[in-house]
Amino acid sequence: MTQRIRAGAVELGCRVWGTGPTTVVFIPGNLARKDWIDLAAPMFPAALRVIGIDWRGCGDSARPEATAGYANYAMQQHAADMLAALDALGVGTCHLATHSTGGIIATHMLVHQPERFGKVLALDPVSPLGLVFDEAGIGIFEAMRKSRAVTRSVMATAAASLFVPGSLAPDRKPEYRDDLAQTASFFERIVEQTFTVAEGIWLGTPHHLTEEHRSGRLAARMRGIQHEHLVLWGEQDGWIPAADVKAMAATMPNCRLVTVPGIGHSMNVENPSLYAGYVGAFLGGLTR
Repeated sequence: MTQRIRAGAVELGCRVWGTGPTTVVFIPGNLARKDWIDLAAPMFPAALRVIGIDWRGCGDSARPEATAGYANYAMQQHAADMLAALDALGVGTCHLATHSTGGIIATHMLVHQPERFGKVLALDPVSPLGLVFDEAGIGIFEAMRKSRAVTRSVMATAAASLFVPGSLAPDRKPEYRDDLAQTASFFERIVEQTFTVAEGIWLGTPHHLTEEHRSGRLAARMRGIQHEHLVLWGEQDGWIPAADVKAMAATMPNCRLVTVPGIGHSMNVENPSLYAGYVGAFLGGLTR
């Protein structure tokens, strides 16, 4: 069941799967929400209690009006919101499972309160290096806001293995593979939910990811992050550069990278049972 909790100045939507002694907090990616693990959650080990939390501006969370420069939608702000949510939920220590831009939010959390967290399972993460969006890249987000067809086409590239490969070409309508009725219905639902996010998400996220890259401040902290990381990167991921996740693995002292064949940017949607298997193998036996 979804609930809203007070996290500092905003209310955030959250949902809990399981009642086990090991707490894992799931931080979704940009334009997404906690429900991106819905298909995988029934296959998580019974030892886990997984808490999914929506960013401000997304899902069931409040949507504050954006301030100048989208300052109230910065990655550091999302991290502060998540930490405040953990306080409100009474979560002392936990492990983290992240997807996409949730990865860089989690890194800010680790830097700010390192003692609070154990392991990190990072699925196709935006690394501490950030990402660069030029004018054309920002334009894609503008076009998505105005068109469901454009949004569906762009979002399809985030789950590439669900679609007939040739149908992901710019001049084609994405077509599902024949054996995916349940997953296709789920994916259409999360595409539709994209249109409920705030302007601070649509335009603030690419702005701040670019600033993260330009400043280099978080990247400079990578060598000091001691938390054990397992980074999963789909070999069909066209969103996160391979060089970035390799840099994470090479620079963080306790980080391992696994390249997963046949998967795009969103294993949690594309192959939920495989994702649940990684969650169980990496986090399922822990009691912290």
